[in-house]
Parts: sequence; C-alpha cells; structure tokens
Amino acid sequence: MNTRPILLALLLGILLAACAPRQSSTAPTTSAASGAPAQQLGGLALYTLRDTMAVDPRAALRQVAADGYAYIEAAGYQDGKFYGMSPTEFKGFLKEVGLKPMSSHNGGITMENLDQTIADVKAAGFEYLVIPVPPMGAFGFNAEARTMEMKKPMEEVMADINTIAARCAAAGLKCLYHNHDFEFRETAQGVVPIEYFLENSDPDELNFQMDLFWVTKADADPLDYFSRYPGRFRAWHVKDMDSEGRFAPVGEGSIDFARILAEKAESGMEFYLVEQDQTFDETPMEAIAISHRALEKLGFN
Repeated sequence: MNTRPILLALLLGILLAACAPRQSSTAPTTSAASGAPAQQLGGLALYTLRDTMAVDPRAALRQVAADGYAYIEAAGYQDGKFYGMSPTEFKGFLKEVGLKPMSSHNGGITMENLDQTIADVKAAGFEYLVIPVPPMGAFGFNAEARTMEMKKPMEEVMADINTIAARCAAAGLKCLYHNHDFEFRETAQGVVPIEYFLENSDPDELNFQMDLFWVTKADADPLDYFSRYPGRFRAWHVKDMDSEGRFAPVGEGSIDFARILAEKAESGMEFYLVEQDQTFDETPMEAIAISHRALEKLGFN
C-alpha cells in the first residue's frame, strides 16, 4: 500500500493548524453547561464566588466570562488590591477575559482610607463605588436572633454615607448604597431607614442598589419604592427566593421578576447583577450558570 499520500495529507493538516490564527480573548465564549456560545448579558456580583475567588481568581473570572456575563461587581478589595491584584493589574485582566469592571462593594471604608479606596476603585476602571452595609462600624449581626442591624444612630450613619458619596462625586465616581432587609423595617422610633436615607441624601451624589431578595424578605414591594422615589435605584441585585425563604438561582424561585422589570425605567435601573449569598443544592459556579441562562427568558437584557 502506498502511504505517501496519507502522510502528505497528515503533514499538510499539521502545517495548516500551526499557521491558523490564535483565538482572540474577545472571541465568543462557550458555556460550560451547554457547550454553545454564551450570550454576553448582565453582570455578576463576585461575592457569590468569594470562596472560589480566594483560591484562583483568574480561573474563576474566566469561567464567569464563559458563562456569558458581561460585567462584574467586585467584593474583594483589601490592602490596596482587588483579589490580590493591583488596581491596574485587575483592570487589565478583566479586559483580557472580556469582562467590564462596573461596581465595587467596599465595606471596609474608614475616614482614614477613604481617599485611597476611591483612587484604587477608579484606577481599576469601576464606574460605581457601593457602600454594602452601614459603614464605619455601624453594621452589626445579632447572632442570637440571626438578624442584621444598625449599631449607630441613623443620623450619624447618614452623615458618614453622605461624606463618602460627596467624596466619590468629587473624584468622578458614582456612589450607591446597598440594602439588606433591616433598612426596610420600621425602627422602634417609627422610622424606616431606607426612607430616611433616600430623603436625606443628594441624588446628584448618592443613589441606591436595590437587592430584590432582601426587599422581598422584608415584606416590602420594590414597585412601591420605585413609584415613591423614582430614578433613585440605579442598580439591582437579582437573586431568587425558594419555598423556604432561602437564596435560590434566578428563575428557580418565587420572585416575580417580570413584574419588577416592567417598572425598570421608573426605578432608574442602569445595570443589574446576579448574586446568591449562599447556595444549597448546587455549587456557586453551578448556580451562576443556572441564573445566567434564566436572564434572557425573564426579560433581562
């Protein structure tokens, strides 16, 4: 048998493969779950992957992009670095994998580190700095009652939040405050903290990131707040609630996202982020893939 033609064909195949252009980092990614090209859609709050990010942040971010997310919210700023990377290094890596730095949760802000934190958030390319809880020692967790709380007078907390927001605005950053459930519950003094924050802040300097799960957990209606404070909820955390009142992947629970999305314009929402504080029946990586596949079906874009 003359094997020369076969050998030549194999050699040609090898040469063609060697000369083929390498795939750009901006080429369409592939979903690990389906094997199909993933549509770049929506954002992910990296708090969901905090344990995974602590081990190998680069591999985790590559998978976030592969699952089809278009942008991220950081929750891992410490000692001037994001997940162990300098601000410019982190910005460069996100660009390499095709993710946009949108917002950064910065719960460790103090008056002493405020200016440096703002500078680092800007250097990493973020548009928004988010205050994730009442800042500067005002946030507490009641272990006995298993509830979150505010440990300082509301006026003092508001003054600190407004100071952070004003400094962000002066530096060209947008500032948001992120809620849990306790801000939507009336205090013993008859005040609802989120309403106090909304009514005692400058919308040119401070707006809000509504966590749809925690609002629901507090038995409040997002649409009520959209109509009473139009344009103030510039971002949403999108997470679902299961039959036991626990966190669930988007589309796997009882929250009526279509109803909420119908009032997107009134809310002022400019971007949204999938988040799941804890997972129960799947790993965090599995949960974010499930959530992303549900986004387009639910009407998110």
